[in-house]
Amino acid sequence: MIVDFEAELWIWDARRDDSWTFVTLPVDASDEIRDRTAATGPRRGFGSVRVRVTVGTTTWQTSIFPDGARGAYVLPIKRAVRKAQSLEEGDTATVTVEVLD
Repeated sequence: MIVDFEAELWIWDARRDDSWTFVTLPVDASDEIRDRTAATGPRRGFGSVRVRVTVGTTTWQTSIFPDGARGAYVLPIKRAVRKAQSLEEGDTATVTVEVLD
């Protein structure tokens, strides 16, 4: 499953000093990911799902995590990617997520 979307970068309030930066996947895509991965067995730590991500010209593997408050999965955008793509909190990123689990 591949999801293409645009989302605003935001910093996790609980770790603002560490600059943990995320984007939120669309709710409908998150629901579909949840449905598809439920059949594959037990979830990984924190309910994470392994994914391959592309933002701009940068591609890497990571995990997405369920966020009950948002009703969707959230994707951490690591510092090296933000720097390479000139992205900061509040910017909108074009993201492709490919579910690997």
